[in-house]
Amino acid sequence: MKIAFQMDPIGAVDINADSTFRIAEEAQARGHELFYYLPDHLAYQEGRITARGQDLRVQRVQGAHAELGEMREVDLGEFDVVWLRQDPPFDMHYITLTHLLGRLRGQTLVVNDPFWVRNYPEKLLVLDFPDLTPPTTIARDLDTLKAFRDKHGDMILKPLYGNGGAGVFKLLSSDNNLTSLHELFTGFSREPLIAQKYLPDVSKGDKRVILVDGEPVGAINRVPAKGETRSNMHVGGRPEKVELSDRDREICARIGPLLREKGQVFVGIDVIGNWLTEINVTSPTGIQELERFDGINVAEKIWEAIEAKLG
Repeated sequence: MKIAFQMDPIGAVDINADSTFRIAEEAQARGHELFYYLPDHLAYQEGRITARGQDLRVQRVQGAHAELGEMREVDLGEFDVVWLRQDPPFDMHYITLTHLLGRLRGQTLVVNDPFWVRNYPEKLLVLDFPDLTPPTTIARDLDTLKAFRDKHGDMILKPLYGNGGAGVFKLLSSDNNLTSLHELFTGFSREPLIAQKYLPDVSKGDKRVILVDGEPVGAINRVPAKGETRSNMHVGGRPEKVELSDRDREICARIGPLLREKGQVFVGIDVIGNWLTEINVTSPTGIQELERFDGINVAEKIWEAIEAKLG
């Protein structure tokens, strides 16, 4: 098959951690042809969705991990699969790219389905499952956020469309900085904020459960660094081996059918204690850590699911 990757600069990836690199590596091992382009090089041209990029070969040698061909323009409608794999922020640039990729429907399989990536960003899809999530509010209004803290005490406050742990704050019920943080966020962004009741279990780790075509394949535990509330590996969280619990499987059984129906092939959910906090569909991570801990080939499972969809 002909596979295109829409992603951030490949030269900067960590080949021992990056999930996109691992997906590309497995595709190459299965005999597929790889093409790579940056999000800014996607275009609509007189009815065609095109990209300017380069043929790609990968190898597990850091610093020499990507062999790139000459820059050329391709018609993505002639590819079998396009991977939507650039990192957030989930802003109007990202949203516009999902609209363009959505025009490939019926010609090319885009993973994950861009229509539902656009309509189910990570911190919003969980709202469909309020009984699985901690108390949550989404608001730009300061009085609403204050009322939420008055009711639930310690809380986590973060940008609605942020990623990688950036801008995440733990606010104690006695903290006087809520107004100042609200002024800071609303001063540079028109987006609402999301507040969730603080879950003390985060000190034991924030579990990343990986689902392939709606089915859980395993999990890793991300433990916050000393003195940190955030467990994201981008900010020093430590991955640890962990087993799927009965509660994890219950959560996956509830959300899995919807993910499968909406074309979300590779998804990572976040679970703290017994509570679902995010459903990551834009550019989830964790494949390589899970493969090392559990000795399973997650990338193979992903490609088997894609190949089955293509018949």
